[in-house]
Amino acid sequence: MRAGDELTQQIRSAPDLPGVYLFRDGAGDVLYAGKALSLRRRLASYLPARAGDAAGRLSVKTDEMVGRAVSVEWIVTSNEMEALLLENNLIKRHRPPFNIRLRDDKSYPYIMVTLEEEFPRVQFTRQPHRRGNLYFGPFSNAAKVRDTLDALAKVFPVRTCRGRRPGRRSGSPCLQFHIDRCCGPCIGAVDATEYRATIDQVVDFLSGREGRVVAGLERSMQEAAGRQDFESAALYRNRLEALRHVLERQQIESSSLGSADVTGLAVDEWGANVQVFVTRDGRLADRRSLTFINVAGADPQEIFEHFVAEYYGGTPAVSAELIVPATVRDTARVASFLEGLRGAKVEVRQAERGDKRRLRELADRNAVLALEHERLREERTRERRLGALIALEDALGLGGPPIRIEGYDVSNLGEEDIVASMVVFEGGAPKKSDYRKFAIGSTGGQDDVGAIREALARRFARDEAVSGDVASRVASVPESIAGDLSMTKAVGAPGTRAGRAYDPSFEAVPDLILIDGGKGQLGGAVAALREAGLEGVVTVISLAKREEEVFVPWAPEPLDLADDDPGLLLLRRVRDEAHRFALGFHRSRRAAQTTASLLDQLPGVGEKRKQAIVRHFGSPERFLEATREELEAVPGLPGKVARDIHAYLHKTG
Repeated sequence: MRAGDELTQQIRSAPDLPGVYLFRDGAGDVLYAGKALSLRRRLASYLPARAGDAAGRLSVKTDEMVGRAVSVEWIVTSNEMEALLLENNLIKRHRPPFNIRLRDDKSYPYIMVTLEEEFPRVQFTRQPHRRGNLYFGPFSNAAKVRDTLDALAKVFPVRTCRGRRPGRRSGSPCLQFHIDRCCGPCIGAVDATEYRATIDQVVDFLSGREGRVVAGLERSMQEAAGRQDFESAALYRNRLEALRHVLERQQIESSSLGSADVTGLAVDEWGANVQVFVTRDGRLADRRSLTFINVAGADPQEIFEHFVAEYYGGTPAVSAELIVPATVRDTARVASFLEGLRGAKVEVRQAERGDKRRLRELADRNAVLALEHERLREERTRERRLGALIALEDALGLGGPPIRIEGYDVSNLGEEDIVASMVVFEGGAPKKSDYRKFAIGSTGGQDDVGAIREALARRFARDEAVSGDVASRVASVPESIAGDLSMTKAVGAPGTRAGRAYDPSFEAVPDLILIDGGKGQLGGAVAALREAGLEGVVTVISLAKREEEVFVPWAPEPLDLADDDPGLLLLRRVRDEAHRFALGFHRSRRAAQTTASLLDQLPGVGEKRKQAIVRHFGSPERFLEATREELEAVPGLPGKVARDIHAYLHKTG
């Protein structure tokens, strides 16, 4: 049976149930993830495109996706809300090329209140949410979170020390206590009940109940003045003034706005932008701008539903009211999804009049401007990268722009923990999925030249491309720049050498190799390429740090490049990224060895107890901060051994 017939049979056998479906290509990679109230009816809509019926095709993008697909699989869910959440998780995991995706999908910043602790902390975090803690956000950027935390520190004297328990090992209070920015729970200056009252004020402030916080501070100030405790009264007065200064920063205030999320949407052929205006107690508290790409053929309803799953799916709190753009007509499905997340009723509607309509129209205008700004910025970035690649082509006399550049650097401390890094830039941009690390072990000491030679020898010894026609294989070119370069991708099918596992990062031969170093390191790289049979096929150069000189194998002197040459600026980026990556790997190995060495010295601790300690605390820092009671709580660790460990750590510091 042909692949196309098999896919058709799979589509026709789909159940009439809600769920998520995944189209895969011949290599098993996910091309598209979608959701459906009925998998059978939704998948059947792809059959006309599969049969080549032009009248039945949904869009050019969908037609291309179905043409590449060889199989489809599905996951049945209980309802459409579960399907939407699962679809969003699968898109984040697989990053299918035909799905709508958030252009900048880094994790959102939040403010976390560690309510599970006796003396809670108020912290910045991007980490996954943990039960027992309270989260506020997401915020538009990290700077806004840090500004908010700085403002809170001036008003609420909560602790900033690390660890579940307050204080330092020395037992003395820190500077924050002496400048009245901490109430001193570490030295017993405040008990847990009083401290929790301050945390409750922080929660009220972050929840938008500023009036309650102001009234509480005014009451405390008057009570202190009434008992002639003028020092405490002045302290409350200063905190009240700082809080009012923060509240004066609010730009929009209206009693009719209440607490709601007001959204605006703009869509064009390049992408889509959603603006979220967050109002709390009549004030505009925050604004978020989210840009989506790969939206060709998608209608505003589909884009907005994808935004809802992306934005609210990872948010610990959902507003009770959501104002949607005028182009979003089906609000019932959105409301059902949000109510499932919130566990309570959520009103989703289009504002027809009043302040909320005006704010929604403002959000729409901001979405149009933000989308235009992102599109122009993308074009400028593409032109800048293209200019840098062409400049390198001219300076090095290459046969074409160096689409794939690999950068290498060595990091060490003396003769131990010698490591090397490999970073990859494609189309002038980092391709972090292809980054690799090498632990160097055959140099017999501190030998940067030998380390570079070993790293390149190991990289090309595992290169499946070497066994074929190397000259005809180039790296995959990003679509945004491929058209400008008028180049054709020619990547052969992945293979496997005998005794070596296939690694996709080594599949493509680079157009240019950059070594961090001078002539010596360049000589080691040339020798490695010669041994691999690639001398003259792959161009290799080096960039020395001190004078930023570019050395090439065919000239005794460095190239004469201007400091602002676009090609040189790109080489510096590659070199700096290789250095950063190598240094991070070296530090992680050294830290792991240091921790292992410390655990080996603990009294009464063998291999099993060592593993139990690491499993229980999760990090060396957390282990070193542990109290005697926390050590005694480690599973499998006798009480006497735990007390001996605590005494040993505090004796040695």
